[in-house]
Amino acid sequence: MMADDGIEIMDAEESAETWRRGLAGAIGLIAGAVLFALVLLVAHGNSERDAAQERERRSYDILMIVRGLDSSMARGEAALGRFVINGNPKTGTLYYDDWKQAGRQLNRLAQLTADNPLQSALVKELKTAYDQRSIELAAPATRAFYKQGWAALSLFDQAGKSKSIAHVSKILDRLEANERATLDLRSDRADDRANWTNWLSNVLSGMGVLIGMSALLLGWLAFNAIQQRRIAWNDADIESDRSAYLQIAVGERTRELVLVNEKLREEAATRIAAEAQLRQIQKMEAVGQLTGGIAHDFNNMLAVVVGSLDLARRRLNRDEEEARRHIENAMDGANRAASLTRRLLSFARHEPLLPEGVAPGKLIRGMSDLLDRTLGERITVTTRGFDADWQVWVDPHQLENAILNLAVNARDAMDGEGALTIESDQLRLGDGEVGSLAAGEYIRIAVTDTGCGMDQAVLERVFEPFFTTKPVGKGTGLGLSQVFGLARQSSGEVTVRSAPEEGATVSIYLPRHIAKSPRQANAVELVAVENAPLTAALNILVVEDDQRVRAATVAALEELGHAPVPCTAGADALEILETRTDIGLIITDVVMPGMTGPELISQVSTLYPHLAVLFVTGYAGEAGDAESFTGHEVLRKPFTINTLALSIAAARNRQINVPPLLARGGAAA
Repeated sequence: MMADDGIEIMDAEESAETWRRGLAGAIGLIAGAVLFALVLLVAHGNSERDAAQERERRSYDILMIVRGLDSSMARGEAALGRFVINGNPKTGTLYYDDWKQAGRQLNRLAQLTADNPLQSALVKELKTAYDQRSIELAAPATRAFYKQGWAALSLFDQAGKSKSIAHVSKILDRLEANERATLDLRSDRADDRANWTNWLSNVLSGMGVLIGMSALLLGWLAFNAIQQRRIAWNDADIESDRSAYLQIAVGERTRELVLVNEKLREEAATRIAAEAQLRQIQKMEAVGQLTGGIAHDFNNMLAVVVGSLDLARRRLNRDEEEARRHIENAMDGANRAASLTRRLLSFARHEPLLPEGVAPGKLIRGMSDLLDRTLGERITVTTRGFDADWQVWVDPHQLENAILNLAVNARDAMDGEGALTIESDQLRLGDGEVGSLAAGEYIRIAVTDTGCGMDQAVLERVFEPFFTTKPVGKGTGLGLSQVFGLARQSSGEVTVRSAPEEGATVSIYLPRHIAKSPRQANAVELVAVENAPLTAALNILVVEDDQRVRAATVAALEELGHAPVPCTAGADALEILETRTDIGLIITDVVMPGMTGPELISQVSTLYPHLAVLFVTGYAGEAGDAESFTGHEVLRKPFTINTLALSIAAARNRQINVPPLLARGGAAA
């Protein structure tokens, strides 16, 4: 019986021990599960805290880029303003670099805000405003590059008044305000995550203490927990050492990046200096090409003039007919030289434009013989679409030169053999449909050839001053720059469409001109025919500072039967007019020392409104403003006696409608 009781006691003790072990195991499992859950929560909390801090840093980056973008655009516009004023290419480069930097910052801003629909939409709107602002600033930049100072200033002033400036500022302010709000929210979230992580860490520490206390009761479980904590501490020490090492490595890398950045700055400065030197070399090379082409053409023309005059001098007493033929050849060579000079002056913007209503069809039909002689028999010329009655407001001589220029370039591209097509269209264009042209009615004059064509590299430089693909000595290097200048001065545009081995099409767009009174367009011509007595002998005041030109002009007037009164300056002319009341016409040079021709005529028109005026110019220079010649005839040097006679008649005919009350008594010739 006692044995049975002992066995029962042993079984009870074993059962209690088993229960205690089970309970300890269950408590250990529960504690382990709780500990494992806390570790996962801490890890998750740390990840969320790091993510919140990363989003916070992104907000700071966005704010810095917004400020940098605003600063880059402001610096770019300031540099453009200086470029428009001083025309310095270095200032223009600063504008280009700052504006491109703003574009790169805008692209980076788009990347950073891609995950935020509200900010992304604002960045897209800012991109549109930036592109619009780029277009507005491109116009004054282009004008400034081609030395059109006043036009560039006017366009820059208009750009400064554009609504896009306030629009850009408004978008930037909204971007910054939104991002600051987002930054505040993210900062709050980062703080919440940090607090949550800290709380979890505290709970984890409490669990460690609990596990430590439980270790007194649960031996192996407590010992195991202590070992785990020691391992965790070792890991923390390792991570701390690693963090310190990473900080040292980051510092070293930062110093290396600073050194590399300084080196890049030095290389950039060296590259800028080299690029400036290269541009100067290219400019000198272009000037050399231009000089060689001019010298080549002028030598050919002077050879004709000198050779023909020498032969005429030798044949003068023996064969007058042959001498006359040689003199005509010399005149032809001189006229070609004068035409080349006018082309050069037009390219340099020193040839005054004398616009009038011109029908392109009539003008080009009148050039048929000239085109045939210039291009040769192997070039087939076809014209289309010139029966329309639309007119353009342009200088007819300059338009002829432009079309002839295009035809000669096409001939060279076809190597002297091929088909040339000149056509005209009447178009109604929308705003910005072609270049920077405003909406309206336009006439397009297109010259198409079947030549070798141009690649993209040539097309990008085709309007560049002094650029030419012709060999040295084979051209003046004016290229399409003259055509470009004429179109822009006439409020038009030029486009080029070409590809290698596919020919080229150059199109000139000129705005339609509508005459207020079509019958008045031919008034001067009709009067010139019906009032032939106006070309009778006159007392003509000749104002010319060059002695040889003055002597030649006086001789030509005497040959026509007029009575010239020569003088050398504008002040002398005013003194003569005070004493001579019989002067019927004043012929004056344009560019003279002291008082220019337009300045003289400005005073004469006020004091003696009855006097007819004829400007004679070979180089208008700064006095070449077309408004200075409005209402007066202009005769270009050099000129023949017949041309002088026609110009005198035209100048006199302009005065037939002057009211008698304006005429000074006895002044009419």
